[in-house]
Amino acid sequence: MIKNVELQNRDRFIQLGIAISTLRKMRGLSQEKLAALSNVSRSHISAIEAPGIVRPFSLEVLFNIANALDIDPADLIRASVFPDGLTSNAKDPER
Repeated sequence: MIKNVELQNRDRFIQLGIAISTLRKMRGLSQEKLAALSNVSRSHISAIEAPGIVRPFSLEVLFNIANALDIDPADLIRASVFPDGLTSNAKDPER
């Protein structure tokens, strides 16, 4: 069951998926290999990495993926989050 995700968190999940995809490719891993190493299905990895899809996932899955990619989970999250000043709209006074 996929729950509704708040708009701000949707962007974070998308960014995290892109970071996972980029690091996976840098490590020379296929989605199938990452899935096997992280104990999740290849289709779940594919959905997490897809920039047009928001696939919320558990901390356990995040930890498993981070372990498989040989990165600290916190570093993986930091790699996926743009600084607020970079993504905010300078013309919007409410931000």
